[in-house]
Amino acid sequence: MSKKVEDIFEISSDEYQQMVEQKKPRPPLGKNLLLAFLSGGFLALVGQLIINFFTGLGFTPSEAADPMVAIFIFLGALATGLGVFDKISHYTGAGTAIPVTGFANSITSAALEFKKEGLVTGVGSKMFVLAGSVIVFGVVTALIIGVISAII
Repeated sequence: MSKKVEDIFEISSDEYQQMVEQKKPRPPLGKNLLLAFLSGGFLALVGQLIINFFTGLGFTPSEAADPMVAIFIFLGALATGLGVFDKISHYTGAGTAIPVTGFANSITSAALEFKKEGLVTGVGSKMFVLAGSVIVFGVVTALIIGVISAII
């Protein structure tokens, strides 16, 4: 009674996953944390400089935050459209992906991907595929906090 080759080399899914985990290279965690911290800090510095600029024009600090966010959304979308955002975020990781620049990237990249399907069925319907859940949960959270604030 001879065994088949398939029977000899058959392993379970769990055993395969363990083998993959052992062989998978580990990311340089310290380097990634440092780059994310520095790039996120740099974006915060630029944001503060923009707020200071608009404050110098007579805006209050809270009013100056609105054009700063709009500028970051524009820059994130522009960098995505030019194909630069992905190259930068490959090195900076969460430092550029988590702030509003990452939100602009997710909307712009989906719009660019589906533009060949047309303005309505492509760009219009697919643009918020990734960012839609963020918007929905943001609005719902704001509503709940507003109701709680009104009651208290």
